[in-house]
Amino acid sequence: MLKTLLLFSSSSSPPPAFFFRHNRFSSLPRKFPYPYTHFPSLSWPFSSVFPRPIHSFKVLAMAEGTTTSSSHSHKYTNRLAAEHSPYLLQHAHNPVDWYPWSEEAFAEARKKDVPIFLSIGYSTCHWCHVMEVESFENEEVAKLLNDWFVSIKVDREDRPDVDKVYMTYVQALYGGGGWPLSVFLSPDLKPLMGGTYFPPEDKYGRPGFMTILRKVKDAWDNKRDTLVKSGAFAIEQLSEALSTSAGSNQLPDGLPQNALRLCAEQLSRSYDSRLGGFGSAPKFPRPVEIQLMLYHSKKLQENGKPGGAKESQKMVFFSLECMARGGIHDHVGGGFHRYSVDEFWHVPHFEKMLYDQGQLVNVYLDAFSITKDVFYSFVSRDILDYLRRDMIGSEGEIFSAEDADSAEFEGATWKKEGAFYIWTSKEIDDILGEHASLFKEHYYVKPSGNCDLSRMSDPHNEFKGKNVLIERNDSSALASKLDMPIQEYLDILGESRKKLFDVRSKRPRPHLDDKVIVSWNGLAISAFARASKILKGESRGMCVNFPIVGCDPKEYLEVAEKAANFIRRHLYNEQTHRLQHSFRNGPSKAPGFLDDYAFLISGLLDLYECGGSTDWLVWATELQDMQDELFLDREGGAYFNTPGEDPSVLLRVKEDHDGAEPSGNSVSAINLVRLASMVSGSKSDRYRENAGHLLAVFETRLKDMAMAVPLMCCAADMLCVPSRKQAVLVGHKSSVEFENMLAAAHASYDPNKTVIPIDPTNTGEMEFWEANNSKVALMARQNFAADKMVALVCQNFTCSLPVTSPKSLEDLLSKKTPSVV
Repeated sequence: MLKTLLLFSSSSSPPPAFFFRHNRFSSLPRKFPYPYTHFPSLSWPFSSVFPRPIHSFKVLAMAEGTTTSSSHSHKYTNRLAAEHSPYLLQHAHNPVDWYPWSEEAFAEARKKDVPIFLSIGYSTCHWCHVMEVESFENEEVAKLLNDWFVSIKVDREDRPDVDKVYMTYVQALYGGGGWPLSVFLSPDLKPLMGGTYFPPEDKYGRPGFMTILRKVKDAWDNKRDTLVKSGAFAIEQLSEALSTSAGSNQLPDGLPQNALRLCAEQLSRSYDSRLGGFGSAPKFPRPVEIQLMLYHSKKLQENGKPGGAKESQKMVFFSLECMARGGIHDHVGGGFHRYSVDEFWHVPHFEKMLYDQGQLVNVYLDAFSITKDVFYSFVSRDILDYLRRDMIGSEGEIFSAEDADSAEFEGATWKKEGAFYIWTSKEIDDILGEHASLFKEHYYVKPSGNCDLSRMSDPHNEFKGKNVLIERNDSSALASKLDMPIQEYLDILGESRKKLFDVRSKRPRPHLDDKVIVSWNGLAISAFARASKILKGESRGMCVNFPIVGCDPKEYLEVAEKAANFIRRHLYNEQTHRLQHSFRNGPSKAPGFLDDYAFLISGLLDLYECGGSTDWLVWATELQDMQDELFLDREGGAYFNTPGEDPSVLLRVKEDHDGAEPSGNSVSAINLVRLASMVSGSKSDRYRENAGHLLAVFETRLKDMAMAVPLMCCAADMLCVPSRKQAVLVGHKSSVEFENMLAAAHASYDPNKTVIPIDPTNTGEMEFWEANNSKVALMARQNFAADKMVALVCQNFTCSLPVTSPKSLEDLLSKKTPSVV
């Protein structure tokens, strides 16, 4: 049964229909029907899909673990009070006798001979909050859980390995998933049955959570053998299906190019030419799709097909513009919300996730590199400045998320989704005075509220009389209508946003999940590092307006370095070369997972290529060695998602789906290609061989379901490029000339380019290159000049004549093949 269902996937990802319920939904807010439930072993399978959702204003304002005073008295306190995870701390005072994921909990279940109720979520998950208020704060529900089960609470962001096992189970058996994830387990951790959100009471002919608990108890007492056998069989089948091995060491000739083309064609067919984006509502800003389309357009251009290239770019640029103008973008404070519930990119699910911000910066930077249009660079700055303002700790660490829900006023009993971000027309009148009319026309603000663009925007009138800011008209046209210079118009908008920001700052803030996750920090490090050089292409003297700060781009490199240093100090063991997964009041117990290594390596490579110390490159190679040791399937190819050292984690998965986050295997393949282009000899060969073997594991996926793996399609093509361009920059790294040459090296969009900055006066750098690529070291020695910068572009085993000006370097890099020496 499971094996048949999982034949759709070459590794860990479910069939396409599943993507929209799990991989692309970070939670299920008010606009969606209840998520899915399945009990395969019983005679009464059902799904908890209900005709109408619960409204967001019914979420209780919880005492959050990050802010609760130790002197505050609570009726109940459970073991979660000793944990560091914000999500677990939110449940520390439930009447449910929660355990964290631990041997203590497993032993208690064995001792009592009862099933485990496993609840998985995260601190900014809307429906997790709903289920807590309705069920886990309910003493009657708690009594059933405490009497009949051992209850375990897991933060999916702390333990993605545990989440992956049971989410995959629920997806495979029913086809849907989401958070909160609710699964019943045997004491030996085999899944028995599961679903997602459950309402507390029976409704609309569907069983509620208390009914489900009674039925599970009855099944455990009377049908235990059937349940246990089913759970064991499920894990056996999942393990077999998810441990895919390659039939060869590389992909067949032509497959990478075909996969790239197929993915681009599939995305093009799903393109919304009226409102931007790929696919229909709900709309997610899935950066991996943008990356694929831009990469494909570059290949078309190189192959003499400028028409096709422009068509791909047009889809991307229009989509990026619609996203930035939509309500999914926080116009007042910067950054992007998780997704839009409607087709207009208007009404969002309001949580903000770090992994979105980092990836979106990079695709807007790519768009700027191609167009030189500051619209895109300004959006990149908007996101980066939001992160600097609201999401960075005292040591440079970058926090993980902000919640969708917040109180409408201090002391409110209830939290409401979007309360922090929405406005009434009168509020704007009162705050902005004479400029209110201009602002309201620009952002489509109406006295009756503006969530009326689509029937999906606000079907239950939760935002009646409220406005989510969205730009629906061109600024130039509106300025012209008012007979006003465009810059004056933009200045008024910026001043108005700052006034609203100041007022908004006095509102109760959404909960901040100040957990530091290595993988997501890796994505942000990449964004900050690349911005430090790409944004130097902006025109001098340009005018920016709030929430953009307009700092010197080199400040962004400092932010990237501080974040990397935090991880090295607090989450990396210099002796074992191992990472820990996350940090909050100390390192987490969970080890680093594949995504942590892969995303951080990618960020460190960008940090080095954008002018950081060679120490970052050295660390990247050390981490790659450890990643290979911990996760690489040397026989079958590709990387598992976990080290496989924790017996409580029943599955090791080879992840391939590029969704809200790219897969660790896709990022790893690109890392290996990049590393192979920097070093030489057997080390370079090994990197390329591992990349080829990795991609061969997912041959079926690339051939049949390319749209599910867009970044992997890019990686496969990158490996096939006969020779990457190498821009070798030689000179004093501390000089202004070096900075300018680095900016020129990064000015053009070319994913198949490696930048190697090297300072021959730095002994440590030269030792690294002597040991890892003696040709680069020789090139540096021979071309060093104390009074100037020198750059060479190499490809196909030949190098250009040295150039000494940024313009000459830009010209060289824009050619298909450099002039041969």
